[in-house]
Amino acid sequence: MTHRKKSMSIVITAASGRLGRIVIEDLLASGVPARDITAVARTEDKVADLVAKGVRRHLADYDRPETFAGLFQPGDRVLLIPGGDAGRRVTQHEAVLDAARKAEVAQLAYVGAFGGPKADFLLAADHRETERLILDSGLPYTFLRNNWYSEVYAGDIGDLAGVLERGVVVTNVAPGSRIATAPRRDYGLAAAAVLLQDGHLGQAYELSGDTAWTFEEFAAEVSRQSGKEVVHTCLPAAERKALLVSFGLPDGFAETLVDVDEAISRGALAGTPGDLSRLIGRPTTPIADTIADGLAALPR
Repeated sequence: MTHRKKSMSIVITAASGRLGRIVIEDLLASGVPARDITAVARTEDKVADLVAKGVRRHLADYDRPETFAGLFQPGDRVLLIPGGDAGRRVTQHEAVLDAARKAEVAQLAYVGAFGGPKADFLLAADHRETERLILDSGLPYTFLRNNWYSEVYAGDIGDLAGVLERGVVVTNVAPGSRIATAPRRDYGLAAAAVLLQDGHLGQAYELSGDTAWTFEEFAAEVSRQSGKEVVHTCLPAAERKALLVSFGLPDGFAETLVDVDEAISRGALAGTPGDLSRLIGRPTTPIADTIADGLAALPR
């Protein structure tokens, strides 16, 4: 059984991002005083609305280690949310971990990749190395290994409007392969839970949706809800990459997306261990709900 911590100071890095904001809102809703939460961001305007609610602000940049000086205090609970610069994260994280270790924080929760050390896709490389650094540092840790976000396909990240216009979901995922996504909201609730409760130190949670789905099922659900016929088309990896580059994506990013699809085909993102639903205290949000939200957000 877990228990709410009576007194704590919580630091959220990359607080201006979507996930960071969800975590902070969940902490506030759980009764954590705003003055006990520190939002870390690169510029003042990014978290001005949070500061207006009483949340403390600390300006820091992952690429400027000196900006983390004085951020952490002994006993702090820290959520390290990676930046968006794949390939550079390890160096960026080293500075944060060093500052946290020197301050003797009580917990370092890290948002990593589903599968942890077994994750064999390109996007997971920085996360695997960061987890190793955390273990080597001796910091009291909690690993939050997030699966892919449902929004990548049906929300504010994905191109649901394009899917409807073209009538096709294009991937290089082998037909019948499954992925167990969850929306950002669910992952944010899980992160808030491990910061609020005892019993999570030294734990690694594999976070995914309760139900793994196929892209054929995804296309059928979009068709059902929208009334427009949508199918799934699987391209060879090289063709998919060329298509993504033709849409204007940088070569490296296109390669990363293609590689994730190959991992899905291998079953690397199909696991449903139930850690996420246990942490948030309810079933995870089905992909159909995210599709519904995505469709509702489209211009009419």
